[in-house]
Amino acid sequence: MTAQPINPNPRRNAGDEMLTLHEACALLRVPEGTLRYWRHLGCGPRSFKVGRHVRYWRTDLILWLTEQTNRPQGHR
Repeated sequence: MTAQPINPNPRRNAGDEMLTLHEACALLRVPEGTLRYWRHLGCGPRSFKVGRHVRYWRTDLILWLTEQTNRPQGHR
């Protein structure tokens, strides 16, 4: 009997691509320092760690961009 992998997020597409910090920055077109700062503040796209390395799912980056686009432009 073979153990089946546990998928903690059943909505995750099996074909989704895991991106490095550098690749995520290229997709979002922001400097690495900006993405690190957003991660520190907790206001950027969802990320996770694999060992000591920060990773992003491509789908999460696109979803986050869509949310930013659809967010009402309020006062600061």
